[in-house]
Amino acid sequence: MKPVRASPVHLKIKPIAINTFRENVLILSRDCHALRPERLKGSRKVEITRGSERLLATVIIAEDPLLVAPDEVGLTQPAFRRLGAPAGALANVASAPPPSATSAIFDKIRGDTLTPAQLTDVVHDLVDHRWSDMEIAAFLVACASFMTADETLALTDAMARAGKRLQWDNRLVVDKHCIGGVPGNRTSLIVAPIVAAHGLLFPKTSSRAITSPSGTADTMEVLARVDLDEQEMRAVVEECGGCVVWGGRVDLSPADDVLISVERPLSIDTPDQMVASILSKKLAAGSTSLIIDVPVGPTAKVRDTRAALRLRKLFEFVGSRLGLHIDVIMTDGSQPIGRGIGPALEMRDVLAVLRSASDAPPELTDKAVKLSGRLLELDPEVRGGQGEARARELLGSGAALKKMEQIAEAQGPSPISNAIGSLVHEVAAKKDGWIDGVDCLRIARIARLAGAPTDPGAGIDILKRKGDNVRAGEPLYRIHGVERADFDYAASAADAESGFHLT
Repeated sequence: MKPVRASPVHLKIKPIAINTFRENVLILSRDCHALRPERLKGSRKVEITRGSERLLATVIIAEDPLLVAPDEVGLTQPAFRRLGAPAGALANVASAPPPSATSAIFDKIRGDTLTPAQLTDVVHDLVDHRWSDMEIAAFLVACASFMTADETLALTDAMARAGKRLQWDNRLVVDKHCIGGVPGNRTSLIVAPIVAAHGLLFPKTSSRAITSPSGTADTMEVLARVDLDEQEMRAVVEECGGCVVWGGRVDLSPADDVLISVERPLSIDTPDQMVASILSKKLAAGSTSLIIDVPVGPTAKVRDTRAALRLRKLFEFVGSRLGLHIDVIMTDGSQPIGRGIGPALEMRDVLAVLRSASDAPPELTDKAVKLSGRLLELDPEVRGGQGEARARELLGSGAALKKMEQIAEAQGPSPISNAIGSLVHEVAAKKDGWIDGVDCLRIARIARLAGAPTDPGAGIDILKRKGDNVRAGEPLYRIHGVERADFDYAASAADAESGFHLT
């Protein structure tokens, strides 16, 4: 039985200069008699339509008559942009029927296995913003308790199909992704120009940081513009053979963005959701072959080899069923990679590696070369076992640096500063000893407290590594800051617990 829709009313659109991020929010006057607010008490969402355009929104009631008039409907920035109607135009507003796919939440709570059709309906509801954050959270928690490999496969497929899907002329389209959890692990910005310089197609779409001190897109933005739309991205790839852009502007797997916005505050990051998130984005981006970096360490996302093997098998199962060649590599996640943590500091390290500078972090160089070599060996012209040698050749000759400069120029000038924060605080060892462990989570948190990635120049500069012998009072790392309040907070937190363990 189809849900009964309320009769719509006509209200004038008024844009409201409030950014509600991903959520569509609609504001009605307390004195709106055409659609009385009290009639909406039992409904979380309303439906607003104009012509063929339709969206669902959460309702807020305005008590101030100056904000919206009784014959107006106020739309916050994302809702106004998505509806695409001019200010003052008439739009139909009505209570929205409850989304039918929410029954999947109760089925999952009971321990049922959801069908591909159910998961497709869930994804469509998410893309249409039909679910509240509370309903999304309930779904995520229920799935975290139990999810089969077939459900992960069906969810990944539905998410990849829900948004745009890029297609390229090349039969081989490569990409590289790290599951995260290790600060300073900015290998993608080295792999991309190496692989593109060789001649393989590398259209890299990346995320911005949510809980980390920097994402790939945040770091790349220090060098070049990253908020390219699909047409601009295609032009860069056609000219350069690769790009490094922010995926949010290209609208790939939009349901994933909705899920992530609720997952991260709840710290939900299950293997099943991780696989669906990563592979749906890569499928939508048109990738055919993918290297996945899984750092394993006591404070990384994946803590032991057993968990890493389970994750690898799930990646391989879903990837093979959806026609994506997957190569999962388990790497050392026991400490930060490179020295810089934070956008400007990480880009400093990336450029040092690309320039073959004497102070380039050797761990970052070696890991990037290893990952690049695996991708280069997908080229039939590269003999087995010769990928790393070819990667070092492209790095040492300057070809990779030249390719990165070409990509940066094509993407456009950076809109942000590349200056490293001038406020500096050194965190010193409290005793003599050997460094036998570095807490990646603690280091990342301190870098965020310092202001990264909001302030691109904020973050941490690592001076010592696991296995080093230090003296009491010797600096372990430097904190860089831009804003005094954030900087002081980070310095206090680091002095209380540095994240470096000495024996």
